[in-house]
Amino acid sequence: MPKPRRKQPVARQSASPVREAVVDHGFIPVRAKLLEVAAFLDRVERHAVAGDFRCVALRQAAAVLVDGRPERARRILERLSDPTTEPAAGAAGGVAVGAWAPPAGGVPEPRKLRARRR
Repeated sequence: MPKPRRKQPVARQSASPVREAVVDHGFIPVRAKLLEVAAFLDRVERHAVAGDFRCVALRQAAAVLVDGRPERARRILERLSDPTTEPAAGAAGGVAVGAWAPPAGGVPEPRKLRARRR
């Protein structure tokens, strides 16, 4: 029979109730999403499809999560989006695949995005 876990004291800095509420409100759903991403990456590796451009893009985007720099959501979206400014030749619409696949000839220069005004 496993030993019951002792509750560890939580070391907290004095935080305002509003600051603490940000974590209290968002932690569990984000934790679940992170576990879902980890399980997805395990599955694609187990089925030997981790080299698919979408999986590669997802792993590259995941590195942004822990780089310590601000504006993670914007930077991840930019990594997963088509950086070109001109429509593809013969583009007649199609399904979205969620990540941009660079053409076989190489990666074009990313477009410069205008900074948003606040």
